Formats: sequence, C-alpha cells, structure tokens
Amino acid sequence: MSALPTQFAGVTVLTKANVYFDGNVVSHTVRFAGDVKKTLGLIRPGSYHFGTDAAERMEIVAGACRVTLDGQTTTQDYPAGTFFDVPAKSGFSISVSAGLCEYICSFLP
Repeated sequence: MSALPTQFAGVTVLTKANVYFDGNVVSHTVRFAGDVKKTLGLIRPGSYHFGTDAAERMEIVAGACRVTLDGQTTTQDYPAGTFFDVPAKSGFSISVSAGLCEYICSFLP
C-alpha cells in the first residue's frame, strides 16, 4: 500500500482535459518542477484498454478497479490506497463495476 498524497503544491495544471472513451475516462495533466508529469483522473463504470508509451504507476485514490496487464492472464483487484505498475510500451485493461474510480497516474523514469 502507498501513502497517497491529498494535494500537490507548486505545480502547473493544464486546464484542457484528456478525455477518453466518450467521456467515461477523464484526466488532467499536472506538471511538476524537473519535467515531472502526472495525471489525475476519474474512471466511470465500464471496461477500457490503455496502451502505454512510458512506464506508469497507477495509484487508486478512491473507488476500486480490476486490472489485467498486457501479456498476463490474471486479473487483480485494486481498492483505494493501492497501486499497480505498467511497463513501458505495454498496456492494461481496467474495469470499474460501480461508482467512480479516482486515480493518480505517475510517469516513471
């Protein structure tokens, strides 16, 4: 389990939303000093697949989801307070059964 932040100080937030799957997944980009980038987002109920260019860490802030990483057959549940890592040049399928799943996506070096 990770210690999830409740706020970020000294950042720049891009006001244009990243909208996927007809608005069922929406995030905003947050830029930090040192060219560090994260996105903060919401996922509505449904099943979605994302590809990754860079390695990512997805931290679940609220709600819950089920995830299958590309190349794996096992599906894992991630409740609030947990995280999963996705390798670069890969992807994952994510599903939310009810409510909203809120996340922080950190792009890893």
